[in-house]
Amino acid sequence: MSVFGAIEAGGTKFVCGVGSSPDNMVTTRFPTASPEENIEQIVSFFRHAAGDRVTAVGIGCFGPLDLETGYITSTPKLPWQNYPIRQTISEALKVPVELDTDVNAAALGECRWGATQGLSDSLYLTVGTGIGGGAIVNGTPVHGMMHPEMGHIRVPHDLAADPYPGFCIYHDDCLEGLACGPAIEERWKTAAEQLPPEHEAWSLEAHYLALALCNWICTLSPKRIVLGGGVMKQLHLFPLIRKKVAQLLKGYIRTTELTSGLDEFIVPPGLEMPGLAGALALAQLRCSRTGEKRA
Repeated sequence: MSVFGAIEAGGTKFVCGVGSSPDNMVTTRFPTASPEENIEQIVSFFRHAAGDRVTAVGIGCFGPLDLETGYITSTPKLPWQNYPIRQTISEALKVPVELDTDVNAAALGECRWGATQGLSDSLYLTVGTGIGGGAIVNGTPVHGMMHPEMGHIRVPHDLAADPYPGFCIYHDDCLEGLACGPAIEERWKTAAEQLPPEHEAWSLEAHYLALALCNWICTLSPKRIVLGGGVMKQLHLFPLIRKKVAQLLKGYIRTTELTSGLDEFIVPPGLEMPGLAGALALAQLRCSRTGEKRA
């Protein structure tokens, strides 16, 4: 029986899986290192786990990416800059490969099997070492000249209330620069997971994330928003964000999703590994387009 391969290429680790659904995947993980080291680990895993039964591989990858050429482009991970990840994996495993961003993959995974299953339009945001977002519109991840870079939108920054200059090496105080995990740690001199729920850090974090969500609610009109990543494991953040979103929108948008309560609109992920599930969905999409037989 043929199976699909899935790769979640993250800033700190790679997670690989092989199977036909998120429920039956064999997985492995290893730290993000050099391209040469990681590609060797990827190929070895798939050969040992599935032999020649892999029909197609999906990759949800850190970016930025050139989705036309399959290259990782201006990533701050210098060894990976201008690296042809799609072609390299395809040639090594001799299978078609579908590439998208890690957050678009996570958005697709949640849409197919998770918290936004059955919804045509949704948003997935990861808040962790960095911030990134993927949007699903009419059941399909949004692309344009490249892919959304939601972590780098500009949000109001009151320097009198928050003098922290920002963490982003490109933009200083974009959303990622103000609200990612390393920004929290650098601002408060304590790792986010060690800050108590009553710490003022969380009110400020909720403020920045709510500002961003309001922008996407007004522009993309998602039917549900999923917030994942390491920072969002602090579940006490969710009610703070929901309350702030309601305050910022001020009743202007009166849809069922918003007026019936934000508890079902701004939610945690429904999947344990949405990025890997989304990579599996990418492999299935690639297979269906190339006419390959599905498992």
